[in-house]
Amino acid sequence: MNDFQKVRSEKEEHFHYLQSIVQNIDVAIIAYRKDGTVEMINKAAKVLFQIHSLKNINGLAQLSNELVNTLLNISPGENTLVKVHDQDDILQLAINSTEFKVKDKLIILATINNIQSVLEEQETEAWQKLIRVLTHEIMNSITPIASLSSTLDIMLKGITDGGKIRENLDVETVMEIQQALQTINKRSTGLLHFVNTYRNLTRIPKPNFRIFRIKDLFNNIYLLMEEEILNHRINYITHVDPESIEVSADEQLIEQVIINLIRNSMHALENRNEPTIELKAYYNKRGRVTIQVFDNGHGILPEVLDKIFIPFFTTKQSGSGIGLSLSRQILRLHNGTIAAHSVPEQETVFTLTF
Repeated sequence: MNDFQKVRSEKEEHFHYLQSIVQNIDVAIIAYRKDGTVEMINKAAKVLFQIHSLKNINGLAQLSNELVNTLLNISPGENTLVKVHDQDDILQLAINSTEFKVKDKLIILATINNIQSVLEEQETEAWQKLIRVLTHEIMNSITPIASLSSTLDIMLKGITDGGKIRENLDVETVMEIQQALQTINKRSTGLLHFVNTYRNLTRIPKPNFRIFRIKDLFNNIYLLMEEEILNHRINYITHVDPESIEVSADEQLIEQVIINLIRNSMHALENRNEPTIELKAYYNKRGRVTIQVFDNGHGILPEVLDKIFIPFFTTKQSGSGIGLSLSRQILRLHNGTIAAHSVPEQETVFTLTF
């Protein structure tokens, strides 16, 4: 065997090796041209879509037109999620694409993962956390109401005689009954407030998108909160780079989110030396508009940080526990994210990405 044949043999061996990997990997892979002509489809993709072969991406239309449109229009490096109803099953497909050239032919390589089970697991976990919080809050009100109601029933039976109130009823008993009724009223009012708060959490208005400057947003927020900031003697800093940064969003909803974060910072800054709140806006490495709210307060413990976005979870005695959960929902409505980073007794940073 000469050198040319040896090199050719090694290349063929390498090709078959790579082909074997592609065909046996668990991730669905499809390579196709811009017009949809399929160059290669692996076993995982055939199993996922329940097909024996695929000549053109349009052949997936019987499964989902949205899936076809996504594959034909996806941009290089883009990650997207497509929901597909397959008979009695639901597929949540995470799709990632890249482009490359082979002999002057532009090829799109799409990797497709069905993440339905992962999403269901996360959703179940989220519901379990929410139910635990709801149960805790409701039981905190129901238990004393039930106990006091039982006590009142016993007391009232003790002061009645044949359907009539005893004449020698003492003032102390009347006061005890009055206090019990006041407590029941207080807990009932608290429970009603809790239910109304939960209802507000599920009724976020649809965002009214418009383009506005982040610098103007920061200025408006300061005007609204100037008195509180000065009263707390907080060093308030804003930094927008470049100053011309604009974002398409619902200004009122985003303003609400940032004000809530600033108020949380004020709470964290109590009894701190040189209390500081800083608002920053910039483009991140991916070119996305990013807003950060920083404070040098007491910080958030790691075991608490994982729970702060759970509805009704709060470490404040007077807190409702919906502020951060509401903020996350608002960012989701903007196809954005909110994340928190904290070093106890040093700093806390909330990052909003659009």
